[in-house]
Amino acid sequence: MDDVRPSGSSPAPSVLCREIAPADFGELLLLLRKGFPERPRAHYVRALERLGAHNTPPGFPKYGYVLEVNGVIVGVILTIFSSTMVNGENRLRINVSSHYVDPEFRLYAAIMTSRLRSYKQATHLNVTPAPHTWPMLQALGYHRICNGGFFALAAVSGPVVAARVRRVSSAVEPGDGLSQAEAQVLRDHASYGCISVVCEWEHRRYPFVFVPSRIPWKGIRLPYAMLAYCRDFESYVQLARPLGRYLLLRGMPLIFSDA
Repeated sequence: MDDVRPSGSSPAPSVLCREIAPADFGELLLLLRKGFPERPRAHYVRALERLGAHNTPPGFPKYGYVLEVNGVIVGVILTIFSSTMVNGENRLRINVSSHYVDPEFRLYAAIMTSRLRSYKQATHLNVTPAPHTWPMLQALGYHRICNGGFFALAAVSGPVVAARVRRVSSAVEPGDGLSQAEAQVLRDHASYGCISVVCEWEHRRYPFVFVPSRIPWKGIRLPYAMLAYCRDFESYVQLARPLGRYLLLRGMPLIFSDA
């Protein structure tokens, strides 16, 4: 935790950056609604519940950080710390979101940013940045890895392959090419209400996670599935047709993926 007490003749405010604790939730929800009024309170209640259930690596923040001035929470940043195997090595990743500081205290906002930048061994991600924050993120060293996305009528796209798609639950286990880490991703997202499936093709299993969504179109809200996770994009391209047919039969004719 960082405690900053500026010097001077007038009483100096006590500025503190510390990890979020469950006791902060009531005050924290008010601040998040103030900073992001387009999000309903239930959105952040659910987010904090899921962070609480998330398998955070030991020694790292469960929820993120708050900024306190004279004991009052005036800033917040939510974090998701996770570990994943990359080329046989365990790698740390941090996804940040909901970064907000009350305008009159933004002089101290860099304290929270500096705390996150201290995790130099981790890959830092921000998958939902607001457009007006892009210059700031670039100044902090972030690099854009995606430019938009596209919709595909996947049921009639890609090669014809003899593959079988099965929805999985919390009982899915590794094997047949599915790693322990991938099985955990499928289990976790199934519990979040996502569509977690494995596509069985040529005696191997390929993991995919989709988020049911809707987009306004000509006065209606057209259902689609957003691709949230796959092993690699090549496997999605190869198996797009059976995945698309599976989702089409469940009322989602389109798949949205990153460009």
